[in-house]
Amino acid sequence: MLNISKKTFKKDYVKKFIELHGKELEEGTPQNKYETLGTLVRDYIAEMWIATNKKYNKTQEKQVYYLSAEFLLGRLLGNSLLNLGIRDICKEGLAELNINLEELENLEQDQGLGNGGLGRLAACFLDSMASLNIPGHGCGIRYKYGFFEQKIINGSQIEAPDNWLRGGNVWEIRKPDKAEIVKFGGEVKVEMIDGNMTFIHINYEPVLAVPYDTPVVGYENQVINTLRLWSAEPVSNEFDFSSFSRGDFLKAIEYKNSVEAISHVLYPDDSFYEGKLLRLKQQYFFVSAGLQSIIRHYVKHNGDLENLDEKIAIHINDTHPTLAIPELMRILIDEEGLSWDDAWRITTNSVSYTNHTILAEALEKWPVDMFKKILPRIYMIVEEINRRFCEELWSKYIGQWDKISRMAIIGDGYVKMAHLAIVGSHSVNGVAKLHTEILKKQEMQDFYYLYPRKFNNKTNGITHRRWLMKSNPKLTKLLVDTIGDSWIKHPTDMEKFENHLDDKSVLERLQQIKTENKIDLAKTIKQSSGIIVDPNSIFDVQVKRIHAYKRQTLNCLRVMNLYNKLLENPNLDIVPRTVIFGGKAAPGYFLAKKTIELINAVADKINNDPRVNEKLKVVYLENYRVSLAESIIPAADISEQISTTTKEASGTSNMKFMMNGAITIATLDGANVEIRDEVGDDNIVIFGMNEREVLDYYKNGGYSSWQVCNEDERLKRVTQDLVNGYYSPDKEKFKTIYEHLLTYNDEFFVLKDFDSYLRAQDKVDEIYRDSIRWQKMAGVNIAHSGIFSSDRTIQEYATGIWGSGFLYKNL
Repeated sequence: MLNISKKTFKKDYVKKFIELHGKELEEGTPQNKYETLGTLVRDYIAEMWIATNKKYNKTQEKQVYYLSAEFLLGRLLGNSLLNLGIRDICKEGLAELNINLEELENLEQDQGLGNGGLGRLAACFLDSMASLNIPGHGCGIRYKYGFFEQKIINGSQIEAPDNWLRGGNVWEIRKPDKAEIVKFGGEVKVEMIDGNMTFIHINYEPVLAVPYDTPVVGYENQVINTLRLWSAEPVSNEFDFSSFSRGDFLKAIEYKNSVEAISHVLYPDDSFYEGKLLRLKQQYFFVSAGLQSIIRHYVKHNGDLENLDEKIAIHINDTHPTLAIPELMRILIDEEGLSWDDAWRITTNSVSYTNHTILAEALEKWPVDMFKKILPRIYMIVEEINRRFCEELWSKYIGQWDKISRMAIIGDGYVKMAHLAIVGSHSVNGVAKLHTEILKKQEMQDFYYLYPRKFNNKTNGITHRRWLMKSNPKLTKLLVDTIGDSWIKHPTDMEKFENHLDDKSVLERLQQIKTENKIDLAKTIKQSSGIIVDPNSIFDVQVKRIHAYKRQTLNCLRVMNLYNKLLENPNLDIVPRTVIFGGKAAPGYFLAKKTIELINAVADKINNDPRVNEKLKVVYLENYRVSLAESIIPAADISEQISTTTKEASGTSNMKFMMNGAITIATLDGANVEIRDEVGDDNIVIFGMNEREVLDYYKNGGYSSWQVCNEDERLKRVTQDLVNGYYSPDKEKFKTIYEHLLTYNDEFFVLKDFDSYLRAQDKVDEIYRDSIRWQKMAGVNIAHSGIFSSDRTIQEYATGIWGSGFLYKNL
């Protein structure tokens, strides 16, 4: 905790304001005041940041480097104040200066460094590592425009640049003296020098990787870890006069533009060659810069590379950073002079890999020709890794050519990144028990039988500091008033809250808190969309990335059916519902974008129909992001976790909603299984096919969506409404969705689970009418959510994979 008085803070704030803006505080704009507070807090952090790094270098504790394409941090001001333990002091001090802290916090732009659960998980993990005194740092890309800013115009998603840096970023520190050179293209010259085969990369295109460091503040422990993000810049920013004089001006600026494109946007559209090429360059760019920096720092403070794996843990978050494996090999062999065997031992002992999906589309592979052209030396190393791996397979699986071909790292004209990640690491973990079992027994069965000791499970988690303490201060106060504050540092202590759920006053406070949060969200909805919703209705929420397997379509068909029922029977006895959607579709994902259009078309029709308005409203909140999630999640009554069983690796929104007292309606997929195990069948609503049934259909066939549809009059009607002009005068508008469900046999079993889903919704309606029962269910979910804190997850990573950190040593 930072020890500072209110008087000192006020004096520091006024002084910092004058230093930054050269005028009196009363003349400042709200943005001036936000920048002042952010800069001052960063100054407070700086001394602890330096001390933390000094301690790490002195004690030579094992360092963890978490490599990820995404870090979805959200806003940092409120979280930093909370973790420093000075939020109340700052709030009171600013109030005495006639400044509202909440207004300043709301001025901060969400950092545009991620899209969905993968990036938010990485952010939660960084928070937990710092809070648990683990020397753990992030490594990624400083995207200038992030993913994109989503606008909903005439019901359609329109992508605009997420210019999150337009007002600057008070939290980052640019460190040009720590820049690295990353090399693309060119050729590799092989020479014998002093009897050793030496590889020299020539005629390459150099890119300057400039680091921007952001402090990661531990909770009240004076630990400040680092998120280092790399920006791609030309090696020289000077104007190329000679090229201009020769008439090559366009050529001179082409290099600058192509370089800067590397760190412009997250996930460029890879449905065409140039986009795929840019993605590959991005992935190599940040792992090469990161590993060069890591090795440089290690050599400076430790020297002997032979023991690198005892002092360094490199974790790759999904397949995007897999090139860290051949890049570390390149550095150890080509630059540090180690033998192949020593380099391979160090690399495999250092690197660990988290798999986040079984979807083929996300198990990356790169065309050999592209890979070889852009990364010639890296391709040589991957080729040698593959050759040695295949030799291992040949000796073990004599004559089983199909198996060997299936497992090879290079095959069918592609470099397969998941295969490389498994072969080149010492640990492969799934992110929920079900997901890990599917990896072991289905998707990666061959590798599991070859390397059974590598595979393990680490169920995902969320940081309760942001997703409860910061997002829901009223619920936080109720917990502290009821069970004390030990759960803040030991989140499983939240279980004590269950002992108080027979106390009527506790249940009344729980209900009042939810109602107040719903009133706040209703104001946000009205402000952003103009839609007036009833806080006394059930707030039924599905907010996540838009994807066919997450089945926003199932939810939408359910709403369409409910609308039909209300029109047929205006007196239908239901608890009023406000169904809330949010999430972005990848720019090139046509079906997902059509799903957004359908939801908005349904919302437009329902919300403008006075016959049903008192019982049903539908809201699509545009540009879903961390700060918006912090408003939505505490207000939710129902958490929609309805993915096709076996397809969601874990999910983390399910944990956030649970922690804030929402009741989960779910398939037995991902971490929903573990939530059910924690809260019991009476405190969650389960529907749909189980794992065995789904996998049987995928393996043996036998599913007919036409048959299911034709046997259910409700389904026949809502699917016909997709193409009969009911929701759009353009009958072709939603034909893609219709065909996905019926012509192409409903890949994700939306129609199969429809009836079960409707029965689950009826059950929710019934339970909600019993206020005491509902609040007890909410309380049980809150009480058992502590196990899903990312502190628990990181503890398991540290002890089971990384071998790093002395947990809780300063607590």
